[in-house]
Amino acid sequence: MTRTICLHGPESTGKSTLAPQLARRLGGAVIDEYGRTFAEKHGVAFTMADLVTIAQTHDRLTQTARAGGLDPLLLDTDPLMTAVWADMLFGWRDPWFDAWQGTADLYLLLDIDLPWIEDGTRMFGTPTLRQRFFDLSRAELERRGVRWALVGGAGDARLDNALSAITDAGVSIAA
Repeated sequence: MTRTICLHGPESTGKSTLAPQLARRLGGAVIDEYGRTFAEKHGVAFTMADLVTIAQTHDRLTQTARAGGLDPLLLDTDPLMTAVWADMLFGWRDPWFDAWQGTADLYLLLDIDLPWIEDGTRMFGTPTLRQRFFDLSRAELERRGVRWALVGGAGDARLDNALSAITDAGVSIAA
C-alpha cells in the first residue's frame, strides 16, 4: 500500500522546495502542485469551477501514481489545500471538496515563518492575509480529523523538522 505525505499550507511556505528534498531522502516520488501549472497557463482569476478542476486533476495524478506502486508519494498539496483556496477566494466551497475522501496518511502543515516571495501566481502576501490563510489551512486539517504535524524552520532545519515529523508519525521508510 502506497504511503502518502502531503505538504499543506499557504503559498510561499516552501512546499515545492521541500517535496523533492523529502522524496530524495525517503526514496519516494513527488506529485507536483497542479494548481501552479493551471495558474501559469490560465492566470489567477480563478472560478470555483477552476478550483474543482485543479483538485480533481491533482487527485487523478495521485491515483495514477498510487496505481503505479510509487511509495511513498510526496504530494505538493492536494484537494484539501484547494478547498482552503476556495475559502480564501470565495468564502465558500463547492460540495465536491467536502465529499472528497482521498486524504493522505500524514499532512505536514508548513509554517508561515519563511519570507513571502511574489512569483506572479501568489495572492496573499500581507501578514494579515498570510495568517488567515494559515489559520484556515490548520482548521481544514482539524475539521477533517487527519493526522498532521506543524513544520517550521528555514533551510536544512525545515527539512530536518519535516523528516522528524514523518518519523514520529511512523510513516518514514528507509531510503
